[in-house]
Amino acid sequence: MRSAKVLAPTLSMCALALSLTLVGCSKNESAQGTATGGGEQHAPTPEVGVITAQAQGVAQSIELSGRTTAYQVADIIPQTSGIILRRLFTEGSFVRQGQAMYELDSRSNRATVESAKASLLQQKANLSALETKLRRYQQLLASNAVAKQDFDDLTGQVNVAKAQVAASQAQVSNSEIALGYSTIRAPISGQSSQSNVTVGALVVANQSTALTTIRQLDPIYVDINQSSTDLLRLRQNLSQGTIDRSNNTKVRLKLEDGTYYQTEGNLAFSDASVNEQTGTVTLRAVFPNPKHLLLPGMYAQAEIVQGVVPNAFLIPQIAVSRLPSGQAAALVVNQKGVVESRIVQTSGTQGQNWIITKGLNNGDRVIVDGVAKVKEGMQVNTKPYQSNAQAPTTTAKPDTAAKTSTASEPSTQQKHSTV
Repeated sequence: MRSAKVLAPTLSMCALALSLTLVGCSKNESAQGTATGGGEQHAPTPEVGVITAQAQGVAQSIELSGRTTAYQVADIIPQTSGIILRRLFTEGSFVRQGQAMYELDSRSNRATVESAKASLLQQKANLSALETKLRRYQQLLASNAVAKQDFDDLTGQVNVAKAQVAASQAQVSNSEIALGYSTIRAPISGQSSQSNVTVGALVVANQSTALTTIRQLDPIYVDINQSSTDLLRLRQNLSQGTIDRSNNTKVRLKLEDGTYYQTEGNLAFSDASVNEQTGTVTLRAVFPNPKHLLLPGMYAQAEIVQGVVPNAFLIPQIAVSRLPSGQAAALVVNQKGVVESRIVQTSGTQGQNWIITKGLNNGDRVIVDGVAKVKEGMQVNTKPYQSNAQAPTTTAKPDTAAKTSTASEPSTQQKHSTV
């Protein structure tokens, strides 16, 4: 019994040592197994979204500021004097050409017409008497009953009388025109402004102050200013043949609230001189305006197609980055699935895309999604790139939606890191 008590501590110490030995061996085997297995594993091949480059003719446009201007403007100024008796239109209303707008007191002009007609009758009576006398002289002249001198003098008096009759007829016509001016009519169709005079006011012929103004708003002009530098660059590109300007008459209009005007306009006029103070050239476009949405003086942005770039590529802006040298570059996947870097040349933008004129070929697979996680020389797997706007809208479960939003975060960061 006593010997058992003496051996018990010894047995406990041996069991503890044996367990520690077994644990150490298992750790070494696990570490060796891990090391051996780690040497055999490979990193997964990254997957990128690509688009296939296709050459096409790309319209190159420029956005310029401008203001709307009425198609026609007519200031209503009286052409005869008189007191205004009535205003025959509603301020701000649409008036048609020939519509009566003001009525003046016409009594004085009417009296002038009557006086001119009376003078005409008098001249006609005088002419009739002289012509009767001239016919009698012609009969007497054959028998030498009157002197040839008297006959010639009478002939001259008849001619003077005819001229006086013609002058009196012109005076009658002139006075009748002045009488017609007593009713002031619209010279064009358009929108009227407020009236600057009221009933009872005295107006004078050809006065400097207009009674009202009529503006034709359909169609309407948009006057646009383009810098002479841009115009010079455009003409140089045209002369070099880098762009085609066979169809450049269409103009789009962005309004003050950021929306686009529904109807396109046509470029109608380009000034032949440069404004010395602003260094710009004035362009004028014509837009239909049946609902009078555009009013004179409104600010707008005009998008003008300057020309078509032949054999160009449209590549999303997130696929192109800038090198330290300032050159633009894009990553392309070759036939072996290896990433290559291409130096490209840009020629403006169209929406969210760069217009690429050099550096790409038809059929090149350009990396758009995943640019930030790959570099030149890497082996990659490709899939067709699909932007957020083109992605199909499906109802996802909460877990799926969370995964989708998480996966889209690197794409957002990538967009901010590229140019």
